[in-house]
Amino acid sequence: MLEKVDLTKKISKEEYKAKMPQMEIELGRLQRECRELKIPVMIVFEGFGASGKGVQIGKLIQSMDPRGFQVFPIKAETEDERMHPFLWRFWTKTPEAGRIAIFDGSWYRKVLIDRFEKRTREKEIETAFHSIEAFEKQLTDGGTILVKLLLDIDQKEQKKRFEKLLEKKETAWRVSQGDRERNAKYSEYAAMMEEVLYRSDTKSAPWTVIEATDRRFATVKIYMTVIHALAEAVEAVQRRRMEEQAIKAAEQVSGQQEAAEIMRQAGRELERLQSSVLSRADLTLAYGKEEYEKRLKKLQKKIEKLHGEVYRRRIPVVIGFEGWDAGGKGGAIKRLTEKMDPRGYVVNPTAAPTEVEKAHHYLWRFWKAMPKDGHIAIFDRTWYGRVMVERIEGFSTAGEWQRAYQEINDMEKDLYDAGAVVLKFWMQIDKDEQERRFKERQQNPEKQWKITEEDWRNREKWDLYEAAVNEMLLRTSTEYAPWIVVEGNDKYYARIKVLETVVNALERRLKEK
Repeated sequence: MLEKVDLTKKISKEEYKAKMPQMEIELGRLQRECRELKIPVMIVFEGFGASGKGVQIGKLIQSMDPRGFQVFPIKAETEDERMHPFLWRFWTKTPEAGRIAIFDGSWYRKVLIDRFEKRTREKEIETAFHSIEAFEKQLTDGGTILVKLLLDIDQKEQKKRFEKLLEKKETAWRVSQGDRERNAKYSEYAAMMEEVLYRSDTKSAPWTVIEATDRRFATVKIYMTVIHALAEAVEAVQRRRMEEQAIKAAEQVSGQQEAAEIMRQAGRELERLQSSVLSRADLTLAYGKEEYEKRLKKLQKKIEKLHGEVYRRRIPVVIGFEGWDAGGKGGAIKRLTEKMDPRGYVVNPTAAPTEVEKAHHYLWRFWKAMPKDGHIAIFDRTWYGRVMVERIEGFSTAGEWQRAYQEINDMEKDLYDAGAVVLKFWMQIDKDEQERRFKERQQNPEKQWKITEEDWRNREKWDLYEAAVNEMLLRTSTEYAPWIVVEGNDKYYARIKVLETVVNALERRLKEK
């Protein structure tokens, strides 16, 4: 692809002056429309050293409201970033709805500069490309507009620009030893860029190669590319909103019939899944108090020792807890963490998303909380809310929650590939046991805060939730991030099973490394 690029393309000063004012006005207008329509935008600048990325970013933002964008220069990973999955630092920089994030360099550094400098090992390349593909698909499926620009200059032009920068003390620092080495081995680095273009040019996130020898030409093409992408996005959102209004009007006419059909479908789905995962849980399993306390003490001693070893060996651990209301999540987490060093773990209680969280991709708030190497992140409720409560209560569309299974599997694979131990517990109790616990809480002044009207309302949808949970367990239990169904009618048994599972998983991982 790069070989076919005509780097001699130019534009005259007069033509540049004639084109730019109108495009600057248009880009400013589109930024405001994206903000009003809550469209998140990401603009990526990649390319050869000295191709003018910084200059072109400066030109682009001149016509934007500075309150609505942020520029992120992407350099080599910091020590803290190296201790997280490589996409963590990019997930945490994704923009909220209506804002623009501009990246000078990007996640492609992993398969470009880092690969050239041997920081990315060859066996990691495939994993990195897969993670990048999944990352971009999750963003664009979630409504983010992703504009990817690659600025291209030839070896001779690059060398000339480096020499000019090196002539002055004020600019010489901008040319690194790495820049010189990539210029000396220009063909090798260009081949890596070709591979990036070939493997990551998709319909929803295409690459645009910018002929950057002539800076005026490059500026005009960048403006045209960004304007076209934002205009298409604005038109698509406006069209979709009109369609949604029409659908809503139609639903009001046939709402009762549709609701009845949904219930029939849910009933058939429940019947299909009834004999699957949850039905196999033996809820009669139990421990006496004496045996429980004996096992608990022994396991907590092991957990304490393993936690220290996990920290020393820099192994990240992610543990998620889901389950029925009053299923015993809190009690299990308390016993799990009781002997852990509090400096080495965080328990993340997951409630309904805040306004800021709702303005981002639904996985953003979970990526922010992922642990660095050697630390443990425990989630009391997790990202699986998308395929349970959001699905059942209508907070996400059918397309969104159906897409989420793969998105979640991809995220957990990224965690695993980064060396994390990933465990997910479903705390299973039956409907009668839940009712008994609800009533017990209501009668106990110290526990009344644990029970709400919403908990009782959710019981009315038990069958719908059970079908959703079974499907979730079937579609997202993987070798690298398994679901563990915990038989929880007996709290003692449930707590011991959780601790035993964590101990066994950590011991296995420590033997592997």
